[in-house]
Order: sequence, then structure tokens, then C-alpha cells
Amino acid sequence: MTTFTEILRNKADQIWQANLHHPFVEGIASGALPLENFKFYVLQDSYYLSHFAKVQALAGSRAEDLYTTSRMASHALGTSEAELALHEKFIKQLQITDDELANFQPAPTAYHYTSHLYRVGESGTLGEIIAAILPCYWIYHEIGEKYKGSTPSEPIFQEWIGTYGDEWFADLVHEQINRLDLLAEKASDSERNKMTAHFLLSCQYEYLFWEMAYKMEQWPFDSKSEKQVVKGEF
Repeated sequence: MTTFTEILRNKADQIWQANLHHPFVEGIASGALPLENFKFYVLQDSYYLSHFAKVQALAGSRAEDLYTTSRMASHALGTSEAELALHEKFIKQLQITDDELANFQPAPTAYHYTSHLYRVGESGTLGEIIAAILPCYWIYHEIGEKYKGSTPSEPIFQEWIGTYGDEWFADLVHEQINRLDLLAEKASDSERNKMTAHFLLSCQYEYLFWEMAYKMEQWPFDSKSEKQVVKGEF
């Protein structure tokens, strides 16, 4: 019998393949990606992950059993301790300055993607939230698996690929896939439709995130120069 997540994966195949073969991703694997683009990505992804962890915690608050609550809390902690720690290491290696960090502004796609997750997190069921955050887990895992044999000359790129191709990350991904399948079995048709819509939209945003970093996306107007951005607003 075909599982719910297998159905989702089939529905998303076109955008999924585009994620796996985006020039930003292939540039990491080959070593051809300019470090300036990766630096841009690291800053944006650190912002994204800081909010992703909060959405993971929101998922735990929607659980009806303490085990799931504890597991989602563990996932949120893992995002903070493992992935954000990796980004902090990259920030040092890329020599990102305190001034750059202080003046950081999320690019449009990073802001919109996190807003999408918060919208689902605030109003959705546990199943809806897991469906919305699963593409981030799953696509990164498949990228790690696909390119783990790559040997880019840049050590940062090797470490990035190694992180998402590692067994510890695979275990987290499969846990969430299994969790969503179990939740889908109990869900109504209406909820499953919402889960599908959230999943597919997040797949689109994953692609747009690579595109954002590849093009070093900016807002059309520099709101900072107009003194319109309040520190911490994002």
C-alpha cells in the first residue's frame, strides 16, 4: 500500500528534482560556487533555522501525547545545538564580521518562507505542521545522500554535504516521515488536503531558497537607508 508521504513525494517530483539539481547545490558539490554566495546562504539559513526551531516547538505543543511533545522538543533543541552550531562555525570560517551580523536583514524569500511556517504553526494541526516542515528535512537529506561522494576543494562545502548525508540526520528525517504517515492515517480528507498543500508549498520555498542564495536576492528598496527597519522586527 502506498503511504501518504510516498504520495506527497510523487506529487512533488518535478520541484523535488529541481531542488536536487539547482546550480547552487551543484556548485557546492563541484566546488564551483563562489564563497560569497555561500556566505549569503549561511546568514539567511541561520535566520531561517532560528525560526524553524520555534515552529518545531509549536508542533510539540499540538501533540496529544508526551512522547511526541518530547521528541519535537528534542528536534527543536537539535536544530539549535547542531545546525546552528554548524552555521556559527561557518560564520567564523567565512570571516563574517560583527557589523555584518548586526546589520543582517533577511532576504524576501527567507522572510516569506518562515512566515509560511509560522502561519501553519499558529493555526494548523500537528499533522499540518509536520507536513510543512518535512521538506526541509527530507530534501536536505536527499541532497546529502546524492552528493556525499563529492570532493569539492573547499572544506566548508565538504562539511556541509557531510552533515546532511550523515546517519544521525537520516534518522531524524525518517522519524518525521513515519510520524506524518501515522498522523495522515487518522486525519480527515480535509486535513490531508491541507497537509498536502503545506508540503508542496514548502517544497517550492526550498527551491526558492537556493535561488535566493544563488542570485543573492535583495529587497527592491533598501529600507534600512530609509530607517524603516526596527532592530529585531524580523
